[in-house]
Amino acid sequence: MQAIRNVLQGAISVSLRVACAVVTAYLTRSELPPDPLTRREREILQCIAEGETTKEIAQRLGLGVKTIESHRTRLMRKLDIHGTATHMRYAIRRGLTSP
Repeated sequence: MQAIRNVLQGAISVSLRVACAVVTAYLTRSELPPDPLTRREREILQCIAEGETTKEIAQRLGLGVKTIESHRTRLMRKLDIHGTATHMRYAIRRGLTSP
């Protein structure tokens, strides 16, 4: 009941279990290695993570489809990731898109 009253007054209420999980995650987080991508590669990765096709990315950025395919290939090689789901996870970790 006290938590409900606090929230109604504009305060934040977090259970002990949630607070412990947040603190543990913060204390055990690992630093991300430096981002090896160029600005254009990050831009293309963001589009991939948002579900755009190669053709849509090319149209959006005013580039050729072959150019986007080359960027995708370089992204996979640089990051050693394959598949849209893995691209998406990387983009979310780097703050390029949200889940």
